[in-house]
Amino acid sequence: MQFARQLRDPVKRGEITCSVRVWVKPKVKKGGHYKLGEGSIVVDSIRQIDFESITPSLARRSGFASIADLLRTAIHGPGRNVYLIEFHYERRRLQL
Repeated sequence: MQFARQLRDPVKRGEITCSVRVWVKPKVKKGGHYKLGEGSIVVDSIRQIDFESITPSLARRSGFASIADLLRTAIHGPGRNVYLIEFHYERRRLQL
């Protein structure tokens, strides 16, 4: 999963734990690990929602000031399906 530059540090600190994506089909799966910096995003759940389910609260939880800000980032391709992805960040553990 890719994140806009301004979201990466809040994701790593655990301040952002969900993302709204507009895709043709899901591009991540539950339990999947996706590299971000020195660790990875671990997908806890993914479910399809409708545009009306995107609330100001959900936009803020996703790291955006408003629904409009979220949608400017989320809508960038041919997809029309909206997915809510819940995740957590795991730092890479040092191997001893």
